[in-house]
Amino acid sequence: MCKSSTAKLIGWMVHPICMGLNENGLTPARKASTLAVMAAAAVATNYLLIGVVNVKFMDLIVFTGGYVYGSGFGATLGALIWLVYGTINPYGVNLVTLAATILGEALYGVAGGVLRGELRVEPGWGPDLRLGAAGFLLTFVYDLFTNVVSAYVAGIPVSVALISGVPFALMHELSNAVFFAVGLPPLLQAIRRTMNIDE
Repeated sequence: MCKSSTAKLIGWMVHPICMGLNENGLTPARKASTLAVMAAAAVATNYLLIGVVNVKFMDLIVFTGGYVYGSGFGATLGALIWLVYGTINPYGVNLVTLAATILGEALYGVAGGVLRGELRVEPGWGPDLRLGAAGFLLTFVYDLFTNVVSAYVAGIPVSVALISGVPFALMHELSNAVFFAVGLPPLLQAIRRTMNIDE
């Protein structure tokens, strides 16, 4: 029963992508395969960096998915990654916290699609400080939201959770600022060359 419910949930998540929630004209099969490859890359790097608290490439990958393929794709990518990584990891699972991280991660994908029209990123190797600022601010919102939810789940005052979480939040926000500024332009270039996508 549990496997059936999980399969239905994943099918529901992937269905909008296959029906065309991006503007690049990919076939349904190619959309689904791109979603799977990007999700696998994010989950694999999460496990690779599991010993480094709050330093992950996942947020960059989700934002990039939204930037290249649209907000719907990006949000679905973020949710799919957390459905896998959030249930198969050594820290355990809490459904409320998992739902919060799924919603928070989807924000990166939605923002990527929205900011595509505002931030014209030149693919290449040059850093872009605008992307660093976007990464920092998005991560601040994500950390604030997930820490508040975690405080309610743990039954501790929100102020205590926020103050005690400052070092971890700063690590997350500063690392994402660097990853977004330095990593997104070459990642865009690689995706566009591989997928033959025109700007």
